[in-house]
Amino acid sequence: MPLFFALKITETELLFTTFIAFIAFSISASAIYIFNDYYDIEEDRQHPQKKNRPLASGLIGKPQAIIIMMLLFVAGFFLMTLLSIQATVILACYVLMNIAYSLYLKHIAILDVTIIATGFVIRLFVGSAVSGIHLSMWIVIMTFLLALFMALAKRRDDVVIYLETGKKMRKVIDGYNLPFLDSAMMIMASVVIVAYTIYTTTSEIIERVQSEYLYLTAIFVIVGVLRYLQMALVENNSGSPTRIVLSDHFMQLILLGWISSFAWIIY
Repeated sequence: MPLFFALKITETELLFTTFIAFIAFSISASAIYIFNDYYDIEEDRQHPQKKNRPLASGLIGKPQAIIIMMLLFVAGFFLMTLLSIQATVILACYVLMNIAYSLYLKHIAILDVTIIATGFVIRLFVGSAVSGIHLSMWIVIMTFLLALFMALAKRRDDVVIYLETGKKMRKVIDGYNLPFLDSAMMIMASVVIVAYTIYTTTSEIIERVQSEYLYLTAIFVIVGVLRYLQMALVENNSGSPTRIVLSDHFMQLILLGWISSFAWIIY
């Protein structure tokens, strides 16, 4: 992301370095997911989708999971130390934050979704550390807002499952209900759209990208947010942003349109 917005996505050396950082971070994040699944195994067995995860389904035993998790931690940190000590420290902060999240903080309403969103911002800072590219406040703000919006949508999915089945997927559900989550999502959707519009019309950004037409890409952001709201509020299908992107053709077209138009304008 920093490379794309800094107009350096075509620099091969930087692209390779950030790709290795991406791999290292992904490996470490995978270890965190195993750690979380290890402690959530009983709750996941009650979930209609999560019950099929390797640990919850019994496909992988607990001893095997611990071994895999440790190997991933070692591999992820080893790769990152080859690139940047600063990035390694940031990665360590991410890991510690998520361990605290898995053990306790995920049970505190609002703080849980804030931590999820912060995790995506940390990814940006890792990319910045290994590439040497300074992050603008806009990419940090937009990433946090969008991630918080999607995290709220995930919590809404948990509440819907609880209302339909009577099964409480997470203890933190006690701190949420549909009216609150619907209102919070509406607020965040509005803030995302306004923040992006301000970003594309700011004189500093216009001067940097040498184009006054960047605001046109806001069309895709608005439609994309509306589509996500439709899937969450109308179709009750917002539990997995990844699954949405991989399966919803409308959302794929919106993302392709945004990336293509943005790249065309700034490059």
